Amino acid sequence: MEIGNNIKELRKSKGVTQQQIADLINMHRSNYSKVENGQREISISALNKIAKYFNVSIDDIINNNEVPEEINVENKPLLEKVKLIEELEEDEQNMVFKFIDSLLTKKKFKDFFNKNIATL
Repeated sequence: MEIGNNIKELRKSKGVTQQQIADLINMHRSNYSKVENGQREISISALNKIAKYFNVSIDDIINNNEVPEEINVENKPLLEKVKLIEELEEDEQNMVFKFIDSLLTKKKFKDFFNKNIATL
């Protein structure tokens, strides 16, 4: 396990300095640097403070579980949008398809009325 490296990646991704984390866990910056470089172990209490600071679990730090980014399907190609829908649970997929059905039905009625009103 490379806990130190995982902490370093997390810290850098959030734009936090070594000194800020060292202050958080009451450790001299040079000792904290050794933690990140794998030359020194970190206590569970210090690891817990870091996890709380970054709003992640200790498991996330130990196993380098990256926090998923928000997905925005608006600018994705149609095939990729469909693949993302396939990742949903079956009941969630059904909700998406029912919503699409209702939008398509609404459009057909709108087109129908526009066509028939325009001919009057």
